[in-house]
Amino acid sequence: MKILIEKIVKMRNPDFTVDPGLNSGAVMQMIWIQACSMLRGLSVLLFLKNPKGMLLGKRVGFFNLSKIKWGQFLRLGNDVYVSALGKKGVEFGNNVSIGAFSRIILSTSMNNIGEQIKIGNNVGIGEFAYLGGAGGLEIGDDCIAGQYLSCHPENHNYENPDVFIRLQGVSRKGIKIGRNCWIGSRVTILDGVKIGEGSILAAGSVITKSFPANSIIAGVPAKLIKTRNYENESDYIGELLCRKSI
Repeated sequence: MKILIEKIVKMRNPDFTVDPGLNSGAVMQMIWIQACSMLRGLSVLLFLKNPKGMLLGKRVGFFNLSKIKWGQFLRLGNDVYVSALGKKGVEFGNNVSIGAFSRIILSTSMNNIGEQIKIGNNVGIGEFAYLGGAGGLEIGDDCIAGQYLSCHPENHNYENPDVFIRLQGVSRKGIKIGRNCWIGSRVTILDGVKIGEGSILAAGSVITKSFPANSIIAGVPAKLIKTRNYENESDYIGELLCRKSI
């Protein structure tokens, strides 16, 4: 039985192996859960959409399904909601997994719809995530994120003290996260931020500005702690200065 489930999961994740300590009862339960998820995934056939091996948890909801695209083996946990009220919609790559109780929301208002949410291949995001797409959100291939990730590609204007903030409109720049990033639990990323590939965002960080590739960042607001190429930040900055002077 373990060999069978390993072969099935390898279709989605070629590097997967069953832990030898896993008991048969847990294996049987996992098979049942995945089988039910696959059957729920077939429900999109009613909307003339190809499930492509989609696995859906209980009470998954879609809004504006015609604007939602996905690759093979999309996995959405229990109570996930995807709203594609936007110009370009929501796009999931191959082997994307979104944890339970997460929200993928392009916009909530019909008078100023959002841009796009694009999630690359082999991306795993933990439970209770909020991914907004008003100004555009792009997450690169092979990124992993812990629970409670929140991305907000939109800001409220507030410059005029004589007008209610809610009446001053919004500004939108978008958020872009490079490939192969590790995002810790409870990270918040604000509008206009670009994260270079290979970066690590420490748990609890609030990201208010952009960082280059291979950065290790932490704090509220987040700062560069060190990089994956250099021992500390000062070495990294010094190298950049040397390059500019050449």
